[in-house]
Amino acid sequence: MTETRSLKTVWNDGGTALGGWLSLREPLLAEAAANSGYDYVCIDMQHGLSDYEQTVTLLHAMARLPTVPIVRVPWNEQGIIGRVLDAGAMGVIIPMVNSAEEARRAVAACRFAPRGARSFGPLVAGTRYGAGYFGGADDLVACIPMIETRQAVEAIDDILAVDGIDAVYVGPADLSITYGLQPGVDNPGEPFDGALARVVDSCQRHGVVPGIHAIASLAAKRHQGGFRMITVGNDAGAAMAGLRADASTARNAITSA
Repeated sequence: MTETRSLKTVWNDGGTALGGWLSLREPLLAEAAANSGYDYVCIDMQHGLSDYEQTVTLLHAMARLPTVPIVRVPWNEQGIIGRVLDAGAMGVIIPMVNSAEEARRAVAACRFAPRGARSFGPLVAGTRYGAGYFGGADDLVACIPMIETRQAVEAIDDILAVDGIDAVYVGPADLSITYGLQPGVDNPGEPFDGALARVVDSCQRHGVVPGIHAIASLAAKRHQGGFRMITVGNDAGAAMAGLRADASTARNAITSA
């Protein structure tokens, strides 16, 4: 492969990968995010605005920049997982994986035979990464099931016993809801903190990287808690916060003048 940008390189070196998140469908924002110092940038097809065609465009916008491009697909479905990998994603976050069987389906969709069931036809990825793509893809593409329910936490050891999982990604909002809490990136105390600790402990025992959706102010806490894949920025939040801050600054300045 002409380029070997992979989250596995960061993790194999003992590092913690920090990521950006794309909820919007603007290629310029994707390009800016991919050139902002993140280890990975994730296009969100589940709750973000991008469909498949727009996802391909965003992947193109990030193609020659230093970040690792990954995609959160809408669901654990082999067709869409294969399509985003063919389009050049080097990792896939797969929602709502609650059992070992669902984990096996996720892994199979990410790997070529004999390790999986991914169909061969990497139109964009083969062009972008070169003739060696097929030989290197299984080792470089990160398969990342989401752990975002109480059911998944209770089954975490069974899920992580499935061969081929590189990392798991905790969705704190849905996880909170399934424990009867308000959705959010953090719910200090039990049962939320205990669920996170259980996931991290299982990951460490199974040699799987624990990841989580977060914000920049939570990065140190999550890192201290054992997480080694932490999303800390997102385009929609940054844009909204910047617009609100500018409006407030200008209004306060005019009012006090």
